This record gives sequence, structure tokens and C-alpha cells, in this order.
Amino acid sequence: MALSTSVHDLRTLIRSCHPLIVIETVEEERVLALLQSVAAQERMPLFEWSMTRGLTRQDEGQSISKMTAAPLAVLQHLNGLTVEALFWLKDLAPHLQDAAVARQLREVSHHFGRSRTTCVLTGHPIVLPSDIEQIAVRLDLQLPNRNELHSMLQSVLQSLGTRTSPRRPGSTPTQASPSTQESDGILRALQGLTLHQARQVITQCIVEDGRLSADDVQTILKRKVQAIKDGGLLEYYPLEDNRFELGGFVNLKAWLERAKVGFTAEAKALNLTPPRGIMLVGVPGCGKSLAAKAIAREWQLPLLKLDAGRLFDKFVGESEKNFRKAIEMAESLSPIVLWIDEIEKAMVAGGGSGDADAGLSRRLFGAFLTWLQEKKQEVFVVATANNLASLPPELLRKGRFDEIFFVDLPDDHERTAIWKIHLALRKQDSAGFDLEKIVSASDGFSGSEIEQAVVAALYRALHYKTPLTTDLLIQELSGTVPLSVTRHEDIDQLRTMAQGRFVNVR
Repeated sequence: MALSTSVHDLRTLIRSCHPLIVIETVEEERVLALLQSVAAQERMPLFEWSMTRGLTRQDEGQSISKMTAAPLAVLQHLNGLTVEALFWLKDLAPHLQDAAVARQLREVSHHFGRSRTTCVLTGHPIVLPSDIEQIAVRLDLQLPNRNELHSMLQSVLQSLGTRTSPRRPGSTPTQASPSTQESDGILRALQGLTLHQARQVITQCIVEDGRLSADDVQTILKRKVQAIKDGGLLEYYPLEDNRFELGGFVNLKAWLERAKVGFTAEAKALNLTPPRGIMLVGVPGCGKSLAAKAIAREWQLPLLKLDAGRLFDKFVGESEKNFRKAIEMAESLSPIVLWIDEIEKAMVAGGGSGDADAGLSRRLFGAFLTWLQEKKQEVFVVATANNLASLPPELLRKGRFDEIFFVDLPDDHERTAIWKIHLALRKQDSAGFDLEKIVSASDGFSGSEIEQAVVAALYRALHYKTPLTTDLLIQELSGTVPLSVTRHEDIDQLRTMAQGRFVNVR
């Protein structure tokens, strides 16, 4: 049943006399369906309030009193009521900055706390004064499940009619309703969108050519990618745009080849679950990020990047909410590779000890470990980390990830591959260079430093109006102090910590 979990949770809160419940969302249509269901099951009247209409009884639609439009006035009105009911207060939170309104809401909550009568606050975002936050309970309205999306889909098809006049001149009307198989693909593509977003894109698809079919899945996915960009937490790399190549990393590539079997039907038949993910730790600039992109390309999957630094928000509870949103979106796009960049930033907020952030790091860490252990969707996690000292020991123990790889500075063979890749990317034939000399001169350089040397030498060649040569590349290398020199002690410490603990990528 659609919304069944939220209905159960809300009924439990009402029966246990919670007077103030907060649902942070803009999906008022879903909130209405939730409240109507709960009110019916609890046999309680449902009232709505907004500044534009005042307080109204939901099943009647007429204003109780024109004097209840002001926030303070409606709360004063509620404070004198004895009826057991649900009161839905829309967009009240911004008005709680007024001390009188905030004080009156506290008094209403105290008054309602002795009965099942409940105020439900909605809006987005909802930032409450700290004293009200302590008496309120927040109820998460998850993204619509498959049943809700299916009901919406049937409703849209019915409202537009079983036949729709196509827009293309001269074409004939076609059946708008998709087949069962097409519906499954469409519903899968819709997961991760809000109900409003899903309705909009479905309507767009039908109006476009008079029908809804498997061909519209790409349109839906594009809308989802736009929702990802708008959210600001994730970056999406479509499979068709992923052309990243990885030089070396022999052990990692061999492991990936074996692990890919875990996604097959044969593995499922043996009750084997798909691989959970890997962690890449080691020297900055040596290909950890590139490896995440290359894994998605190798497995022919889209890539989703979560920057751990973007999770943190100044409002209490927002960081955990950001994490849940990111995970929900990743699961809705499965099968997919989820790249968590610089995971140590999420494990210890701001790089501190975790004590100064009011336990935020520990909560995020616990939520991540729980999800990683229990996730059902085919989301392969690639976590990258530069600072091993910041990572909790629990994250590094065997079994959290399928494998932990250590990425060191590239050896001669890998530097040769890296030089060839970056020269080819800039339309340079590696056969025209003395690679042996260049590889020797770049000993101790990371992959990113080699790339920068190629770019800088090409700028120098363009400035001199001469072709790129081995001497120009050597000249650029000789003028660069690599990370292996400037952070020699840190790199030695990393190698010592990784010795015997992690698998070398090469």
C-alpha cells in the first residue's frame, strides 16, 4: 500500500500523544493523502491552515473564521479547543521567529500534549527555534515508492485519456498506455523523483507524441539527472561520456574482472550478493579518482559522485538528511557506481576529532556503515581517501568493504602508460618522444603531476611556436618539485600504515 510506512509511523506518534510533528517537504499532495488516511483510520477530523485561507475543515473546505489567517490568531484559536483532531499548519515555521508566535505554539503543544490532538507543520526548509525543536518530532516523508508512482501513472493516463492526439502533423493517434513490460522500465526510471516531478515528466512524454513507451525512459532519466544537479549534493557522469583510461593498476583490474561476476544471474542463483564496494587509499594525485571513473567505464555503468564535504550543513539534522537524500538517489539509479570522494571528510567533520561537531561525524559514520552492510540495491561504492589517520579503525577492518587497495606513486611501467595516455589526449604521438628518458626524469612524480607537465610543456611550445619535444617536457619536469619531495615524510607514513594491511593496486 502506498505511504503505508509513513501512515503507520504517524499513527504511532499521534496515539502516543506527540502534539507537534514536523514533515519537511514541498509535496503537499502527498502530505494530504497521508493525513487523510491517518484521520480516517483514527476517526479524527482534519483541519488545514494557511495564511491565504485561514483555518478550514478539510472535508468542508470553508473557512472556520476569517480571523484565523494570521499565525498568532490561529494558534490562539487552537489553544482553546478541546476536540481531538489533526491540524495541518502550512508554512508556519518562518513565522516562529516572532517571539509571540513561538510562545503561543509552545502553549498549544502543552495543551495538546494531554490528548491525541496533533499539529503537523510542513514546508521546506523548516528551521525551528531550539526550544520548539526540542518538543517537536520530525517525520521523514520518503521519496515515493513504486506503488505511489504506479498510482500516479495510472491517474495521469486516465486523465489524459486512453488515446491522445499526437502533435506531429499527419500522424495517426496511438495508444497512450504502455505495456506491462514498458511500465516496469518506466517506473524504475521514475524512482528517485518526487511525485510532482514524476507527474510532470510523464505528462510531458505523453503530450510530446501521444503515447508512453520504453522510448521515454531516456527522457525520464534526463529529468532525473537534472534533479541531481539541482540538489547540489551529487555529480552524475553518464556512461556515454565516460572515456577515462587507467594506466597500470594491474591488481585492481584483475579484482574488478573477478568481482563483475557478482552481478550475473548465475551468482544470484547461488544466493551470492553483488560486491558492496572497495576503498582506495594512498598518495594524492596518483589515480584514485581516475580509478573510480575507470571502474564505471569497465563495468558499463553510470557514475555518481558524492563529495563528502558537501554533506555538511549549518542546520541541525541537515547533514544526515543530505546523506539520506544522496543514498536514496543513488539507489534509485541502480545499478550504478557511487564514488564517495575524500570519505575521511564525512567521517570526521571538518577534519577535527568529531567531538566539536556535536556527534555529527559519528552519526554519519554509523549511518554509512549500516547502509553499506544492509543495502539491497546494486550500488557499488568506491570510496577514496588521502588521510588514513582521520579514518575510524572500524571502517578499515576486513569485511566493511570487499577490498581495500593502496595507491602508491607510479612505477616505471605505469609512468610509461601515463605518459602515453596524456600525450595521446593532446594529439601527440608518443613514438616521437624519448619515452625512456622522460619516464626516468619523472621518477617520483604522481599521475596528476605528469599530466600537468604535459599541459605546461604544450603551452610553452605554443608560446615558442615550436612542436612539443622531449627536451621541453624534461625542462618542465626539472622545474617542478613533486609531492614526493615536498611531503616525503607524509608519504613514508602512508606506506608504513598500508604495509601488510591493504592490497597494492599494482
